[in-house]
Amino acid sequence: MFLSKSSFAQFFVKSDSLNKKRVFASSILGASIFSSSNILLSKIWYADFSKTKLHSFDDSRNWLQMDKVGHAYSSYHFSQQVAKSFRWAGVGLKKSAIIGATSAWAYQFSIELLDGRSSGWGFSWSDITANSLGSGIYLGQELAFKEQIFKLKFSYFPSEYAKYRPSVLGSTFSEKLLKDYNAQTYWLSFSPVFFLKENKFPRWINLAIGYSANKKIIGDSEIFITSDGSEIIHSAREIVFSLDIEVKKLNVKKQWLKSILSPFNSIKIPFPALIYSDGNLKGKALY
Repeated sequence: MFLSKSSFAQFFVKSDSLNKKRVFASSILGASIFSSSNILLSKIWYADFSKTKLHSFDDSRNWLQMDKVGHAYSSYHFSQQVAKSFRWAGVGLKKSAIIGATSAWAYQFSIELLDGRSSGWGFSWSDITANSLGSGIYLGQELAFKEQIFKLKFSYFPSEYAKYRPSVLGSTFSEKLLKDYNAQTYWLSFSPVFFLKENKFPRWINLAIGYSANKKIIGDSEIFITSDGSEIIHSAREIVFSLDIEVKKLNVKKQWLKSILSPFNSIKIPFPALIYSDGNLKGKALY
């Protein structure tokens, strides 16, 4: 039996009081994702590597720290999504934020333990630090401002460098999306209204500062020499300045439409940009 139009719309509305059925559903869903993803990773991601005793390794200087920024981004959004599910169930803002941040940190810590038992990786204290930073950015803002003033966002555009090491940087779109740091940019997106005394600036326009890597082909080396020796490629950090749209501040009244647009709270919308890299500043019409 299908839900009525009103029931469908009501489903997306946060509960005004504690809804035990929704709390149970959120808890079961979270636990299922936690356990199933860990089992899947154990059988697929780590399948080609032998298990070892728990050990650590220092990868803090690899990939121009792009992987660490990615850890912080993931932890931030895991925290937010778990907290949202408990807010939907009627749990208070402070308690749901604590549940979200703690759950996200625990989930990523469990993955770190899997890394620590794999001969191909190791337990990384810098990963733990990045995970803690991401969850802390979310939790700190919820407790201090009761909203997210500074949001972590992501953008992707294919790079030309994955072809040099497809086994590491990816050979398919989905692999490149996850592995090619030259194609990724992580953003800190915020509204200038927060810093202005007069709120005449449109609340849905954000300023965004991005961080990316360029020509980064080997994790622990800043130089890559092609197999025939014809090219010497030097990697560099990129700092990007751009605009963004805060979809939560758009005048959208339908709750279901807000839910559909919610992914854009984690994805940076393309805009013109200024890119600072290796001592040079250049513009790009659409980043």
